[in-house]
Amino acid sequence: MENTACLGSLRTHRVHSTNNTAVYSLQDQKARRIGLGSAPGGWSVHKRHIFPSELSDLLRSGVKQIKINLTVVGEPLSDNFYLSSVTVNPLWISGEPATIDLSSRTLERPHSENGRIQGDAILEKAHKEFKSPQEDKIEEEAWTLLRQAVVNYCGEPVGTVAANDPGDSSPLNYDQVFVRDFVPSALAFLLKGEFDIVRNFLLHTLQLQSWEKTVDCYSPGRGLMPASFKVKTVCIEGSDEGATEEVLDPDFGEAAIGRVAPVDSGLWWIILLRAYSKHTGDYALQERVDVQTGIKLILKLCLTDGFDMFPTLLVTDGSCMIDRRMGIHGHPLEIQSLFYSALRCAREMLLPDDGPTDLARAVNSRLSALSYHVREHYWVDLRKLNEIYRYKTEEYSHDAVNKFNIYPEQIPLWLIDWMPSQGGYMIGNLQPAHMDFRFFSLGNLWAIIGSLATEDQSEGILNFIEEKWDDLIGTMPLKIAFPALEYDEWRIITGSDPKNTPWSYHNGGSWPTLLWQFTVACLKVGRSDLARKALKVAEKRLSKDKWPEYYDTRSGRFIGKQARLYQTWSIAGYLVAKMLLENPDAAKILTFGEDLALLEAMSCPLDSNPRKKRNRKVQSS
Repeated sequence: MENTACLGSLRTHRVHSTNNTAVYSLQDQKARRIGLGSAPGGWSVHKRHIFPSELSDLLRSGVKQIKINLTVVGEPLSDNFYLSSVTVNPLWISGEPATIDLSSRTLERPHSENGRIQGDAILEKAHKEFKSPQEDKIEEEAWTLLRQAVVNYCGEPVGTVAANDPGDSSPLNYDQVFVRDFVPSALAFLLKGEFDIVRNFLLHTLQLQSWEKTVDCYSPGRGLMPASFKVKTVCIEGSDEGATEEVLDPDFGEAAIGRVAPVDSGLWWIILLRAYSKHTGDYALQERVDVQTGIKLILKLCLTDGFDMFPTLLVTDGSCMIDRRMGIHGHPLEIQSLFYSALRCAREMLLPDDGPTDLARAVNSRLSALSYHVREHYWVDLRKLNEIYRYKTEEYSHDAVNKFNIYPEQIPLWLIDWMPSQGGYMIGNLQPAHMDFRFFSLGNLWAIIGSLATEDQSEGILNFIEEKWDDLIGTMPLKIAFPALEYDEWRIITGSDPKNTPWSYHNGGSWPTLLWQFTVACLKVGRSDLARKALKVAEKRLSKDKWPEYYDTRSGRFIGKQARLYQTWSIAGYLVAKMLLENPDAAKILTFGEDLALLEAMSCPLDSNPRKKRNRKVQSS
């Protein structure tokens, strides 16, 4: 039987196999013959890439002996050409193409351990043997720096500081443990098998959730999670001997720049809780009464009724990773994508009561409405852009096409030429008479990870990033937003923010921490080739540049003018991306597949007029 799998711009065809051999051929999209393995069980590949996971598949099917013949094929496509798939673990071969003969060695069958396929000892040894010494050095340095950033409370690790630059004399709040910043650190420790720090973090931030919070005599909702906390040593009241104790001092936004509440903190906490439980198997933690109460408090805070007509969360500017004024107030995509993932995580973790509760029904209802709303109204590609260009305005009708009264003149000139013919993305924000057409990376990546986007849209987003690689990846992955606000737009929207100048910080800066989220999205869609390519770009500079927080300029060539060095989530983001590419199955602790029940629920109310529903209800009463 012939097996076919898409490999970026290439296809691999399994031509034939027997009990002991397998032969593959490679073809490009034009079906031009590229190469054919000349030895039993061999591949002809360009340069230096082969994949142990491919060999593991053969071992499971009965292949006992394998000869790997590395040859440069005729008319090589480019130096970037390599074979890849959803679950590849690359075996990097240094030097010129050569032959590695394993045919004289009998290989053990791979076995599964903790959900991961363990390659045989020979392949594991080969992987380490041919790994670049420079990669080993960078990885070792990253782990050293990450461990140095660990914060202890009462003798137990509870998180990592935001940055640990020994040369920084005024760290401001970078010496605190931020909820969103700790997520990649937590994932790195989880993947490394060090679970205590993550468990401690989850429980201690949960305790902080119930603290009384006051800003200008006003107390926000009980479910609010802190943006950050700091371990302080204080004197014990009433002690005559000057005894001290350690306490956690949280910041819920009352000390933050702009005094903005961290809307995303609770969402990240729920996402991390699910990831911890799935990876460790410690489901007892999420079933604890205090943890269940914490989940419900966050949900109730997010699902509170208001004046809004849309299922998306309404937030102020600066309430997420972009924590300064950047014109994202309203319904920013980043919040909606995290909100959707958090809702799905919470629905999975909430313990069932005697029957469907009001909260469970509210979660399901919001998931369905949010999914439809974002997929239908946030998605833009060339076809959709042309549709908006032809919109009629001032439509007063339940059947209006231009539901949000978007004026075609809002389409920015830069987008008309920038939008490729293939692929698309989710816009940054949607409100009445306003569409923010900027590309925001985090929101689009989490739309993929949580399946807020459809499968076609998810593939389209990654195709779009690949098409716009120089703009969105450049010399350092990944642009937080594109394009930058400039001139009058910058002055009006940011208030002339000196930190968010064009192509800097949140205003078009490049953030290495986004690499791990890009990797998860790529693995989910089956485009690990893009993640490896981005990782390779990052490895050229991150260590040499002392792990900056962000990079400036349109292509990310300069270290950010106010960027902290030895930024912890830059370090952890690199490590997580690296480990996920070595063990792609681990990404499943963060991802969700399509929910067929939600799809059915979405189709129910779409053809009905809400006013007719109300009329029927009145008539029947």
